[in-house]
Amino acid sequence: MYRDTLSLLGPALPVVSFLGRLPTAMCQLGSLLLVAETSGSLATAGLTGGALAAGQTVAGPVIGRLTDRRGQRGVVLTASLANAVAVTALVLGALAQAPTAWLMVLGVLAGATVPQIGPLARTRSVALARRSGADDRTVGTVLSFEGTLDEVSFVLGPALVGLAAALAHPAAALLLAALLLTVCGTAFALHPTSRATGPEPAASTRSGAAERTRLPGSAYALRGTMVLQGAMFGASQAGITALTEELGAPAQAGLVYAAMGVMSAAVGLSMAAVPARIGLTTRWRAATAGLVVLSVPLLFVGSLGALYAVVVVLGAAYAPHLITVFGLTERTVPAARLAESMAFLTSGIVGGQALALAASGRLAEGHGAPAAFAVAVGAAAACAVLSWTVLVGSVPSAGKEPSLRPAGAERSG
Repeated sequence: MYRDTLSLLGPALPVVSFLGRLPTAMCQLGSLLLVAETSGSLATAGLTGGALAAGQTVAGPVIGRLTDRRGQRGVVLTASLANAVAVTALVLGALAQAPTAWLMVLGVLAGATVPQIGPLARTRSVALARRSGADDRTVGTVLSFEGTLDEVSFVLGPALVGLAAALAHPAAALLLAALLLTVCGTAFALHPTSRATGPEPAASTRSGAAERTRLPGSAYALRGTMVLQGAMFGASQAGITALTEELGAPAQAGLVYAAMGVMSAAVGLSMAAVPARIGLTTRWRAATAGLVVLSVPLLFVGSLGALYAVVVVLGAAYAPHLITVFGLTERTVPAARLAESMAFLTSGIVGGQALALAASGRLAEGHGAPAAFAVAVGAAAACAVLSWTVLVGSVPSAGKEPSLRPAGAERSG
């Protein structure tokens, strides 16, 4: 099933893209643990982690847009090296017990320079598939493969941070992240496949260029659903943390979350086997329905065993939703803005997770874990509403499935 995908990408690209995206999964937790240990203040750690997330959320689409305009090679190389320097500076600042304001500035820089290897690898893989004449099913398999790499990285990254913190110091995890950025970020940037995604062609007129790169309204709905997906992650994380503390097993929180990620990754790999006759819109609606149905039991869990069971089953709905939204975006947006749009989706997850984690964490402190889980259920319900209020519209370009448009939007010829 994945033989054609691996043949298309070659042996090196998946390896360097996976290792290159690991630092993104490591830096959020790593910065929290490092600053908490060196400053002795959870508030300072939270502010630094929030600044990092804010920098990544705002700058991610900008980096994506730059690669659309100028190609991936130079932009990714510059961002990878800059991010390695910024992460190292954050480590040194924390070890030197710099003031909170400076740590926040370093956090913003560490987030803003994230090279966006995950979304850019997805963009590059899709471009390689399209250039080879692959059909939509093969493109879907490529997206499933890339989605699984993301899921595994977001499980393995925090695990590496926890291991480094236990065996040495949280600083070791962030320095490892800086090393991976330098080596694997550079390798990803300079890989020959970087030429598959070139700068957008010169336009004869400004209006002609705008017409070719205009986004349909549905692209914004897809971004919105990713923010809500991130909110589910953040609220679930807060609820899991609160409940494991209530049960006297706080060390289990990371394992519970990792178990959910493992299930999500396994189901993500199986998405390539879904019959082609089941369209992306149907898959999106089915995935959001699954998010709602499978998240409701979170409100009633009261034991560690039940928490594991409910969270692992819920993980089965995450990957189908994520992969389908990426697939819909690939079919909906112009090729000249694909990297930007993919980066927007990833940034939406990061931003939604950070905001929900902060809000639901406070709710959990005052009202217990069910209050945090209620935020996750509400976000799932909002995802379902979006999936049912966005309709199939006209075909934006040859070779792509019809784009999605919000209900009531005008249909163009």
